[in-house]
Amino acid sequence: MTLYTYFRSSAAYRVRIVLALKGLAWQPSVVHMLRDGGEQHRPEYRAVNPLGLVPTLVDGDAVLVQSTAICEYLEETHPEPPLLPRDSVARAYVRAVMATIACEIHPLDNLRVLHYVTKTLGHDEDEKLAWYRHWVAVGFAGLEALMTKAGRTGRYVHGDTPTLADAFLVPQVFNARRFQCPLDAFPTIVRVADTAAAHPAIASARPDAQVDAA
Repeated sequence: MTLYTYFRSSAAYRVRIVLALKGLAWQPSVVHMLRDGGEQHRPEYRAVNPLGLVPTLVDGDAVLVQSTAICEYLEETHPEPPLLPRDSVARAYVRAVMATIACEIHPLDNLRVLHYVTKTLGHDEDEKLAWYRHWVAVGFAGLEALMTKAGRTGRYVHGDTPTLADAFLVPQVFNARRFQCPLDAFPTIVRVADTAAAHPAIASARPDAQVDAA
């Protein structure tokens, strides 16, 4: 398998975590999202992924895009160890956590949105950071409440073994810290993310452990 990845992409980070938890071998193909205006916009990469986004996973003849779809594909094609609970309600909870991060938090704070805020709308760095921190706080407030109310959290998002939800939570908390977002109001999120980040497989997927880290 080949993963088109960038060390700071939280979407690629999710997939790296799942690959590591599954013990799957893969080769990186680095797509530098800042160099020369972003290598994801180059025609040769668009020929692989028409969306011009990272990650892309190539598995044999299959070319897979969007981190959620890739992670679900890996769960289906490599079911051991399982990263989704067997119970349908528990599976829905894990997927709800994933969707909260992938659909409600990350899209408002991803690279192209932040570039638009500064380069097109003309906001300065402080205003960009205020935007980022605001939407992380809004999203994390809802997620903290969801996780607390559900009562399913153990050492990880669901119980005491990692699931796909942890693969989504860890990168989002990593990025929140990188942008110095206040996290004191989200003790469950922080506790679970820190526990998951210390898991050896998950730790191997962290940005500073990647070949393109700089």
